[in-house]
Amino acid sequence: MILRILIVEDEVKITQALSFLFGKQKIDVDIANDGEEGMILSGKDIYDVIVLDIMLPGVDGIQILKSIRKNGIKTPVIMLTAKDTVDDRVFGLENGADDYLVKPFATKELIARVKALARRKSTEYVGEIYEFEDIKYDVKNYLIYIEGNEHKLPLKEAMLMEMFIKKPRQVFTREQIIDRIWGLEADILESNIEIYVHHLRKRLEKTNAKIETVRGVGYMLKEK
Repeated sequence: MILRILIVEDEVKITQALSFLFGKQKIDVDIANDGEEGMILSGKDIYDVIVLDIMLPGVDGIQILKSIRKNGIKTPVIMLTAKDTVDDRVFGLENGADDYLVKPFATKELIARVKALARRKSTEYVGEIYEFEDIKYDVKNYLIYIEGNEHKLPLKEAMLMEMFIKKPRQVFTREQIIDRIWGLEADILESNIEIYVHHLRKRLEKTNAKIETVRGVGYMLKEK
């Protein structure tokens, strides 16, 4: 599984350390060190998990959380905060958080919780296999199964397939795809996406699934 997470935390030393440690776990990390940037990045809906501090300059974490849920974004959110009362935890969970970790915390525990949240199913999910219509996809090994045959996908193609099959019937904009696969700072032409979409379409020709172009917006995986 190729994970990309967002950490919204104003303490730069913490974010630098977490970015390094998650990187060692082969988890891609984007960082926001204030509430405004956190609000913008969390709204992109490209992340597997969001790690969200509550007390932030500008816009606090609860406001960001409410905005995410109001906009229909179902990304799992784990709250990181120094607030440790039962009422604080209940307040965060009732406003849409999926988990809650009090500072100071063990980084090993945070990483384990992030991985656990990322495993939550959004389609039929068995172990590391996602299923949609008559295709199966092994996100850990980049293997797609079509008509009983196994095919190994190249990395970028695998990342795109994972993005689609985790949320079938959801339209992904070209900007979301670039941000997710190449990163926020990437200078990538949209024609690059078309190449990988073309390759996936060829693979899906004999299946009951297809990648549909939503004119002027992006792409979605759906049934034929």
